[in-house]
Amino acid sequence: MRASRFFISTLKEAPSDAEIVSHKLMMRAGLIKKLGSGIYTYMPLGLRVIRKVENIVREEMNRSNAIELQMPVVQPAELWQETGRWDKMGPEMLRFKDRHGRDYAMQPTSEEVITDTVRSEIKSYRQMPINFYQIQTKFRDERRPRFGVMRGREFIMKDAYSFDRDLAGLQQSYQVMYDAYTRIFNRFGLKFRAVAADNGAIGGSGSHEFHVIASTGEDAIVYCPDSDYAANMEAATSLPLIAERAAPTQAMTKVATPGKARCEDVAQLLGIPLTSTIKSIVLASEKVVKEKADTKTVTEIWLLLLRGDHDMNEIKVNKLPGLGEYRFATEEEIVAAFGCRPGYLGPVGLKAPVHIVADETVAKMSDFVCGANEVDFHISGMNWGRDLPEPMLVADIRNVVEGDPSPDGKGKLAIERGIEVGHVFQLGTAYSQSMQATFLDENGKPQPMQMGCYGIGVSRILGAAIEQNFDDKGIIWPASIAPFEVVLCPMGMDRSEQVKLETENLYAALLAAGVDVILDDRGLRPGAMFADWELIGVPHRIVIGDRGLKEGNLEYLGRRDSEPQAVPVAQAVAFVQARLAA
Repeated sequence: MRASRFFISTLKEAPSDAEIVSHKLMMRAGLIKKLGSGIYTYMPLGLRVIRKVENIVREEMNRSNAIELQMPVVQPAELWQETGRWDKMGPEMLRFKDRHGRDYAMQPTSEEVITDTVRSEIKSYRQMPINFYQIQTKFRDERRPRFGVMRGREFIMKDAYSFDRDLAGLQQSYQVMYDAYTRIFNRFGLKFRAVAADNGAIGGSGSHEFHVIASTGEDAIVYCPDSDYAANMEAATSLPLIAERAAPTQAMTKVATPGKARCEDVAQLLGIPLTSTIKSIVLASEKVVKEKADTKTVTEIWLLLLRGDHDMNEIKVNKLPGLGEYRFATEEEIVAAFGCRPGYLGPVGLKAPVHIVADETVAKMSDFVCGANEVDFHISGMNWGRDLPEPMLVADIRNVVEGDPSPDGKGKLAIERGIEVGHVFQLGTAYSQSMQATFLDENGKPQPMQMGCYGIGVSRILGAAIEQNFDDKGIIWPASIAPFEVVLCPMGMDRSEQVKLETENLYAALLAAGVDVILDDRGLRPGAMFADWELIGVPHRIVIGDRGLKEGNLEYLGRRDSEPQAVPVAQAVAFVQARLAA
């Protein structure tokens, strides 16, 4: 490719609405152009990266015996109504009617469509296992699109769906995809981590997320440096930090804490560690109660107790019996149950029935401080069993913190930031049962298919790769997904026959060797030319100039290198091939 025949449009400054590094650099390098909120045109440079990402994904999916197809972007409501997700999905799913008044959705994902396809095609256990995938445009109407391609409304995704006859088969298909994803991200040249995750709205049982490690990542990844344990913050297990509850040593005492509504302030006032305090979080849930022939909805109040230095994990709480659809209690509900406004709440002297849930660490605490259910007062020296009944429910309801013991017993936990770019799910029969996707087993009896779901955010890979690989000059692409692997930068090609000859010879030789090379023949000054390619992020640059050629050399500079090096003209192709293979 010659730069004069390609489209390159770089900017010195990023648009004012670009918030994070990847968004700024993609706009400045001319990879994307904004069309609307969360909607972008992929310009030629950006599309070249997209195609390279897609090629790697496609090669590894095919290697794993997955079969490519393409499903419609527009999906009829009837399929979503079969699974109940038409009503469960929020406003992120774009719904519309056709000219006949029929309901449709712009696909945010395709579990329903692929299940409908398979139930009409797969009839026997002999036809499984089978795995279909597509690389297709998706649309999710994000409330607040931001961060460029990281949280856009329209995006490109690879989604695959496996179908098996039994759970053992599903687990095998899942492992095949897990291994394929590992190869894919290794080929991308990105530092990544696979972590255990919560299935969320997709449903099913086991799942793993694949995160590109970046300090700017939105997600917290929990892992043990001394073992293979890794999970996202939502799914990470928090072990109790106290082995056995100690015997009481203090008397229960009501203490004045004027204006001190936060655990941190109470601890400072009383001169005690924050770890000796308990914070109270009040939730509410609705329960349907039958009374004779009538039913009514009753609001239940829940008091969650965590150590003062810990935070509630909403996903874990959501899985507790009775809290599947909880909300935070209103101040009116809190006052009715506790006789006090928030800030001074505790598990004593309650005015109404309250379900008490203690975190596993809290359940083993003694001589702790909690709210007195009276403004400007707390109680110190509180102990389970002596001063208040044992908690009704003890559960892991907190986020882990750095230094917590690893659940596998092999060290302490660390936390780093990551960007989710892939997710694999074991769906089980969550969709096949509701959509009656069955097959005939060896005995001729119908059985629901076991499903797996596997996604990669193709367009999101661009943003994640940049967030991990950039400097003050611009993007630093891994060679496998760079828009071009090598750029040739001739100095005065229009004025020097020797520079022109050597440049053309090297260009032809690199093309013949299968190198993805671009020749910058635009006639720019060296500073402007170099700045463009450093911004765009091409990983290998070769400068051809009269000064070097007099000594029989070219000048090579890797995008991460601080100093160029001389390479003999005769060895240039072999040198480049060696660097690309490194």
